[in-house]
Amino acid sequence: MTDFSISSGKPSVLGSVLTAKGVNFSIYSKNATKVRLCLFDSDIAAQPCQFFDFNPEINKTGDIWHLEVIGAKAGTMYLYQVDGPYEPTNGFRYNFHKYLLDPHAKAFTIGSVFRSYNNQHKKGFLSNSQGELQDLSDFPKCVVVDDDFDWEGDKPLNYPLDKTIIYETHVKGFTASKTSGIEPEIAGTYKAFTRKIDYLKELGITSVELLPIFEFDENENGNTNPRTGEKLVNYWGYSTIGFFAPKTSYASDRSPGGPVREFKQMVKELHKAGIEVILDVVYNHTAEGNEHGYTFEFRGLQNNVYYSLPVNDKQYYMNFSGCGNSMNCNHPVTEQFILDSLRYWVLEMHVDGFRFDLASILTRGPNGAPWDVPPLTYAISQDPILANTKIIAEAWDAAGLYQVGGFPAGENNRWCEWNGRFRDDLRRFVRGDEKSATAAATRIAGSSDLYNNQGRSPLASINFITAHDGFTLNDQVSYNGKHNDENGENNRDGSDDNLSYNHGFEGECTNPKIESLRLKKIKSSLMYLILSQGVPMLLGGDEMRRTQRGNNNAYCQDNEISWYDWNLAVKNKGLIRFTSLLINLRKKHNIFSRKRYYKESYDKETVPDINWLDINAKVPDWNKADRFLAFKLNGKDSDNSFYIATNTDIYDLTITLPATRENHRWYRLLDTCLDSPEDILEEGKEELLTEQRRYVLVAGCSIILISK
Repeated sequence: MTDFSISSGKPSVLGSVLTAKGVNFSIYSKNATKVRLCLFDSDIAAQPCQFFDFNPEINKTGDIWHLEVIGAKAGTMYLYQVDGPYEPTNGFRYNFHKYLLDPHAKAFTIGSVFRSYNNQHKKGFLSNSQGELQDLSDFPKCVVVDDDFDWEGDKPLNYPLDKTIIYETHVKGFTASKTSGIEPEIAGTYKAFTRKIDYLKELGITSVELLPIFEFDENENGNTNPRTGEKLVNYWGYSTIGFFAPKTSYASDRSPGGPVREFKQMVKELHKAGIEVILDVVYNHTAEGNEHGYTFEFRGLQNNVYYSLPVNDKQYYMNFSGCGNSMNCNHPVTEQFILDSLRYWVLEMHVDGFRFDLASILTRGPNGAPWDVPPLTYAISQDPILANTKIIAEAWDAAGLYQVGGFPAGENNRWCEWNGRFRDDLRRFVRGDEKSATAAATRIAGSSDLYNNQGRSPLASINFITAHDGFTLNDQVSYNGKHNDENGENNRDGSDDNLSYNHGFEGECTNPKIESLRLKKIKSSLMYLILSQGVPMLLGGDEMRRTQRGNNNAYCQDNEISWYDWNLAVKNKGLIRFTSLLINLRKKHNIFSRKRYYKESYDKETVPDINWLDINAKVPDWNKADRFLAFKLNGKDSDNSFYIATNTDIYDLTITLPATRENHRWYRLLDTCLDSPEDILEEGKEELLTEQRRYVLVAGCSIILISK
């Protein structure tokens, strides 16, 4: 490797940035006494080939250490070593023997922090009590990246929320299976993802929400599958190590900088197809764990700033994430770091939005208590660069803080929230629970009880019935309990509160009556998911009845349990058609995606936006509403009117239909009791009802009628 020279460098931009003469390296550490930059001549180098010590008199401005390496180029690989006080009880954990990742690194080489430490520990290769790695050949290195890319005029799409239909999926799992038909050498990559764009377009979704693609280490999981003996991994990726870097193993091009280019190409191709990219991001904790975890990044740079520590005993970590630590999100330095990361993904990677995992941790102060106006969530909401970017909160954390309907972000709060109440209330209703219709009606109408009193619209609600965390929709109607035995935790992990029902048989079934009822329930769930007020989020694969065989916490299953089985797309093409036509219905009729709540009126002189109805087409007694729900959406002069009804009882019902406008009649658009393609009819092919006042609504089924 070339012998480089150095200059003082600049503190202005953290990370590694190309300059006219080389590369500027800049890193934050307030209490460090010594900082060393280590360079490597290959991704599998066991030791640095060259290093530079920062001179605090020349290479430090405030708390920023900076240095320019003259002659260095894109593709240069590096790590840091940082020294300072080792005083755990005061929150300091500096250790010059540890090699540290740059938190602002834009790419990493293939490698594993956890595998490196675990393997060398087993072999006795960790030197002295400080645990220095003797062999860095399998340790990931940071990579200098050239940001230049031909975007061909691309920019984020930033669809309005009322035009948004989200599809949650996993980059690797989407195409990893051989059933995807994609050549094995690229299956499960960003490049392979683009091969399925036509499928997504035909389905009709507007936005993909990708499970974490920030760099993480699969080998963090130490469990084994008790059935197969195979080592389990961190498949979902909710344990970030690189907040500016796309995951290297998801790229077919793993050369230095290759994953960045391939990710950008994927975004560009999705945008060309009219599909937004929303990233699931994890700023609430890191992969360094608790006081027993490895030191490889923030802990070795400024532990007492980046992490929330107990005030009176800072050798420990506050753990609101359930993963060992919590980031000190509302410290100004950490807040700035998170904002820098978000802006980078918008400006350089062109993403359209973010879903924040365990976002309630972002509202906690240094002592762990939630703040009424957290600086971070307020700053994200008001940031001028992020002004058109979707920001979605998972408004709870693992320590019991639940903020659905009240996620705090100051005035002009534009945060959306995963609406867990929608999930639970619709699951109960579709399952057929007693007295569940009233709560379901509130969710279908946009959850005004949660958002209206804050001046927020129905679009603050991200509606979902299933998500990556929990049963798939197929498993929701096929299992009474979780089956997580292969996760290696004796089936203790995952929620026991699934609100599911197997309809008489646990798991996959060939009984036609059971299968027919399950399919009807799936269709009713999809109908309400897509047509309720708010923003719908479909769990990827639900439209083809993807199953995880009853596993409701497949975070560690990088295999056929989690991957799409594309044979199901053929087997269940009727359900895919059903889903696609529902999406098209939402897109064509604004009555299903309002920006304001319904106005109800039973004044004979006023036509309300919505009429709630009982089986006799009368005003329902909500105290007695049970296993039946019906409503008429009045399109007035701007849209068609629709009648929607569901019977979750075990008996068929003969219901009375409401009157239509003058010179209009009811047409059957959807009836889930019918087989495909009669279950949902294409626009213009709806069937005129011969009986305009009565309809037999089959047990466990839903209907949609259109007036025209």
